[in-house]
Amino acid sequence: MANEKAIFAGGCFWCMVKPFDSWDGVHEVVSGYTGGQIDNPTYEQVKTGETGHYEAVEITFDPEKISYDTILDLYWKQIDPTDSGGQFHDRGSQYRAAIFHTTPEQQKKAEASKEKLAASGIFKKPIVTEILPAAHFYPAEEYHQDFYMKEKEAYEKDRAESGRDEFIETHWNIATKN
Repeated sequence: MANEKAIFAGGCFWCMVKPFDSWDGVHEVVSGYTGGQIDNPTYEQVKTGETGHYEAVEITFDPEKISYDTILDLYWKQIDPTDSGGQFHDRGSQYRAAIFHTTPEQQKKAEASKEKLAASGIFKKPIVTEILPAAHFYPAEEYHQDFYMKEKEAYEKDRAESGRDEFIETHWNIATKN
């Protein structure tokens, strides 16, 4: 079976790489941009919120080693699915959460997982994370790739200030490690 791709937006892409990076069957996690109106956007353009792009990650995985359902479960536990204005301290349209399906099967699974999450009662507010068809994915500049490894102190500082870990621990009872 061939590798598949999964694309998720969940706020700052720096914080969305590490949770997927170490799983067996995940071959690559690339930070980038998707869903906007211009080709080959730069970080400087996207961060204005005017291009329509989301900061996102593209995950290349082996579905025989890790299922899309497992990746979806990991994704939901990284975001606030009730926040339509960004994620944690990152505000603006470029930081919205979304699942970008690359196949009809991914769309069905994403919708089912969203319904299951909504029915779980974990969140008191509605689940607003969108499920959208995948658009062209543009890799971000090299200095954004694997930021948590390259710029460990800056990554840990940003993550600590974001409120993401406290949210994850409160809602999922998962102890996080930067």
